[in-house]
Amino acid sequence: MKEETKRLWKFHCEEERHPGMWQRWFKNQCVAVGWASMWGYHLRGKTKGGQRWQRVRRLIDEEIEVGDYVVASLPGHRIGRIGEVTGKAIEDNNWNPLVPRSRTEPDGEKGRRILVRWDLTTGPDNRDLVVKLPESARFNPGEVRRAVAEISLRKLGNLCRAMNDPGNWVSLFEFPYEKSLSDYIAAYPHRLEDGFLPHPSKKVRERQFSNGKRADVLLTDKNDKPVIIECKQNEPALANVKQLRGYLGEFRKKEGENARGILVHGGARKLREDVRRAAQKKPRIELVQFRVEVDFSISN
Repeated sequence: MKEETKRLWKFHCEEERHPGMWQRWFKNQCVAVGWASMWGYHLRGKTKGGQRWQRVRRLIDEEIEVGDYVVASLPGHRIGRIGEVTGKAIEDNNWNPLVPRSRTEPDGEKGRRILVRWDLTTGPDNRDLVVKLPESARFNPGEVRRAVAEISLRKLGNLCRAMNDPGNWVSLFEFPYEKSLSDYIAAYPHRLEDGFLPHPSKKVRERQFSNGKRADVLLTDKNDKPVIIECKQNEPALANVKQLRGYLGEFRKKEGENARGILVHGGARKLREDVRRAAQKKPRIELVQFRVEVDFSISN
């Protein structure tokens, strides 16, 4: 296929509904949609499904061609890899579900496959990492909400640049562990910065701010300066910076001394420009990315 005739397609990977689906797409070199024929959704002729299925079946049957580009999108403005279409297995009798058949899913799910060859030279080397797209490279609302959408080929270069920037790499798996993170920092503060110790005053540690909350963690640094830690699971927002700066102001009024403010987050290392600029204002908020890694070994 000539380069000028190639097209770029986004397939949404439903990690929230089917955990581990991106790993299945990666391993099986494919993207996939559902709408099984045994449920009444036929690729050709009369079918159930309304306009949504009518649109998707037209795209996968008539529009998407071998040689086109595919990008796997994930919830939270993230993408997995970019690939090239090598074939199709979308006919009604090709149903090959990526969600295995079970008592609750007797026919399985996601069984109409578009076969791809993933580009392993673009993006993270580690398959457990994906790319959090910066605002400049994100899909528009119409592209985001559709299971399959055509993306302007002009955006391909921007996507590749975002994928090759390690500052945009994040963990595929997101867990609700803000409380665990704050507990960990409180127990091992030196892991965050050498010289950090728990604040010696229990009364100060347990002081509530005007919103009724306490600091996630209150430490002192090697110069005995108080350090207020706020933990966020995902990408930091302007509201988080404002909240922590408010804590610093209240602490100064009540304790009569300035504290450092550190926002520990699980977003990408490269931050949104508005958040970065806001954090640099006085009093400055330090932004620190965390990443969780888990190892397993056989017990003897």
